[in-house]
Amino acid sequence: MIIKKFVGKTEEEAVEAAKKELGEGIVIMNVRQVKPKGLLAAFKSKQVEVTVALEDEREPARPVRREPEHQAEPKAVSGAVSGAQESPDKDSVSSQSSIEKKLDSLQTLLESQLKQSESTDKGDRTFEERENGEEGDKPGADKSPEQEKDDEQEKFIRLLYNTMIENEVAEKYANQILEDVDKNRKPNTPFDYILANIYQKIILKFGKSEGIQPADKGPRVVFFIGPTGVGKTTTIAKLASIFAVEEKKRTVLLTADTYRIAAAEQLRTYAQILEVPFRVIYSLEEFQTAAEAFKDYDYIFVDTAGHSHQNEEQLEQMKSYLEVLGDKVQTQVFLVLSATTKYKDLLKIADNYKEISDYQLIFTKLDETTTLGNLLNLKLHADTPIAYITYGQNVPNDIEKFNPQKTVKQLLGGKA
Repeated sequence: MIIKKFVGKTEEEAVEAAKKELGEGIVIMNVRQVKPKGLLAAFKSKQVEVTVALEDEREPARPVRREPEHQAEPKAVSGAVSGAQESPDKDSVSSQSSIEKKLDSLQTLLESQLKQSESTDKGDRTFEERENGEEGDKPGADKSPEQEKDDEQEKFIRLLYNTMIENEVAEKYANQILEDVDKNRKPNTPFDYILANIYQKIILKFGKSEGIQPADKGPRVVFFIGPTGVGKTTTIAKLASIFAVEEKKRTVLLTADTYRIAAAEQLRTYAQILEVPFRVIYSLEEFQTAAEAFKDYDYIFVDTAGHSHQNEEQLEQMKSYLEVLGDKVQTQVFLVLSATTKYKDLLKIADNYKEISDYQLIFTKLDETTTLGNLLNLKLHADTPIAYITYGQNVPNDIEKFNPQKTVKQLLGGKA
């Protein structure tokens, strides 16, 4: 994996320079303004620094070293992490300094745990040995310096693995991440480089979402689908307030949820507060009429009925709403899910809704859970971006575009 920084007068200029050097396959990791340095700094304009990443397909493969299903109870690790380049070149030294400032003593804590682990279990085995059921080195066995360093790395990686598992990252995805990182690992690789590599790998797996985008022509019709009780109506109100009030876009609220009168009235109340049009839709014909009536608007937000993902009849009915407008307008579909839902249920919900439409993800109720592994699990399972997250009932607050950096820090034991 190649990670590199580019500077330009604007973000677009920096990104263009990155694409020119690395190609179109880059992933933008971070964007920030940088102040000019030197005696004439006060007279120079600020510049934009863009950090990008690119997977290097030429990396040689090494076997993954995995933790077995009967592993010991995982240990919690605390501290924040940030990105850095993998190869120790000039740019990497600068990035490495940034990592060390943001680690919040994570490496010190891990090294302390490693020493404690050695004193209590000198016969501890590596991932590979434990997977194959082999006996570890006996206490007092002579080891080369390279083997000792490799053993320390194994324990370091195991602690990060256990932290991901404790955060409910699925075992198969945790092992995939370790497999990616293990390809180029050498006995003399510093802990912080390994940590930065894992951090960046997970960010790349999350990818990037643009969220709700304007249509090329006419209104963008945005559907919100999902099971009952996940907070669809409140999420729609939050997003409507952003587009109608903050961005001054002409926005309409429609609801096809005629099963719950309270939900329709709740959305009507929000529409009155935001001073935007509102309609209850009882049929496909009424939906078509409403889309025609508001064809000069920027966004039409459609709240759909929440129901069991196992109800095939209702899924087909929803599919009709998604398809009835055809190519007359541009649409987007967002599957709204609660971060507190059980992993197996999330997989079933995602699969069933995938049968009626492609979608992006919105996760709600992040304030009601302490583990965020399901965000990564479902993103990888459904192979679709996470657009927004919500973390409370306050409208228009408690919502933001998904930030993979913040989530990855938490998955590796750091603070948000």
